[in-house]
Amino acid sequence: MAKTIMFQGTSSHVGKSILTTALCRIFKQDGYRVTPFKAQNMALNSYVTPSGGEMGRAQVAQAEAAGLEPAVEMNPVLLKPTGNSRSQVIVMGRPIGVMSASEYHAGYSKKLLGVIGDCLDELQQRYDIVVIEGAGSPAEVNLKANDIVNMRIALMVQAPVFLIADIDRGGAIASVVGTISLLEPEEQDRVQGIILNKFRGDINLLRPAFDVILAKTGKPVVGVIPHLENIGIDDEDSVSLDDKKNQADRELEIAVIRLPKISNFTDFDALSREPDVSLRYVRQGEALGQPDLIILPGSKNTTEDLLYLKEQGFEAAIQSLAAQGTPVVGICGGYQMLGQKLLDPLHTESDLPELAGLGLLPVVTTFAADKLTDQVEALPSGGRTFLGVALPDGRLRGYEIHMGRTEFVGPVQPAFSIVQRSGEPVESVDGVVSDNGLVLGTYLHGIFDNDDFRRSILDALRLRKGLPALTGGSPTYSEQKEAAYDRLAELVRANLDMAAIRRAMGLPL
Repeated sequence: MAKTIMFQGTSSHVGKSILTTALCRIFKQDGYRVTPFKAQNMALNSYVTPSGGEMGRAQVAQAEAAGLEPAVEMNPVLLKPTGNSRSQVIVMGRPIGVMSASEYHAGYSKKLLGVIGDCLDELQQRYDIVVIEGAGSPAEVNLKANDIVNMRIALMVQAPVFLIADIDRGGAIASVVGTISLLEPEEQDRVQGIILNKFRGDINLLRPAFDVILAKTGKPVVGVIPHLENIGIDDEDSVSLDDKKNQADRELEIAVIRLPKISNFTDFDALSREPDVSLRYVRQGEALGQPDLIILPGSKNTTEDLLYLKEQGFEAAIQSLAAQGTPVVGICGGYQMLGQKLLDPLHTESDLPELAGLGLLPVVTTFAADKLTDQVEALPSGGRTFLGVALPDGRLRGYEIHMGRTEFVGPVQPAFSIVQRSGEPVESVDGVVSDNGLVLGTYLHGIFDNDDFRRSILDALRLRKGLPALTGGSPTYSEQKEAAYDRLAELVRANLDMAAIRRAMGLPL
């Protein structure tokens, strides 16, 4: 049976995901078969597995760090907020419906404990170590009775727990003491140590706090992790966009509209790592400016986010820039917004039966009750291409997650030919390239993760500005991520008492 360790936090966004990722890579480096696990995740960043199941993106990064193919057993329950305190509930990779917070927490969540326990049992049989991530805080007293992700899981598998606090926010010591004090005695016994995360400054000034924490809680501080800048690992949800800094003085500016319900913004991480790209998330109240490329990202509620574009003036700004020749890309929900209109006869997303789109592509989208989730492989469709570039040979890989069905309402040039979907050969088309070759819409998430495709688009943007194409080899996106996992593991090893971790887990020192 596998050894376990669990990371819980004093609140959300304290670093549970990143430290789980780090431990997955560390144990892999040490020769263990290790897997991540998070019973319930709430996130708009999701991923589709080879079997077509949907899971949280954070567990995908953790699986990659462990050297594994992501699987829904690593994240059996995923909640995707849709607005108005409601979320789509996804169990074992498949949506089962939309529930209010009260419906889910009071009447449904504990029914999932059997599924969660089965997944944990399977992972414990198949691996040497299971690194478990909690959610939010274990001291949310209003939610604790129906908890299926924090202390109930720790007690289920008798996992040693390490509590993480974000010291960069301030008040970390009080949050640690308060959290421990609100736990039941058997839960307090599970906690083996405290980790202070995102530290900046002189650690000698912090050391007196270690004695206070030990005196107040009986728990030692086992690590102080420095604040990590641009570590290069996928973020869990859009709250992390607040921490992203624009890269200045780069030759290409790409503007991504930060929609209120933006999803799968990891689609653009590969772009942000290019040496000539300044990737800017345009927020409410900010000017769109004169970027070299505008991207409309995915959305968990396309209708509400399209209304946001209209209300904030982004619709008119995008239409004006497109008319002046600024290229525009829409992915998934962004693709739907670029069309003529959205139809919602079943009120899947809102009470509006119809809403006009931006009118940049000759398509109409109708929302359906069921969701399509597939990994796909595609080829450029031939004929007209985005920006007129000759796209590289070879298959492009991506994945689809959408409830809309998009139809062409005039002669169009499809963007891609789908040749494989969920491992099966198919013949279908995806997306549209506008008549002038300056607007692209596609359902393919992860399209920019394809190295040659990404570089060909960026070089086309360079040529439009009179700049030469970049030459010289550079690491692939996959190689960059592998290097990032190794850097993270090295940094955490240096600042976490790994002997204390191993003792708590019953591993040899």
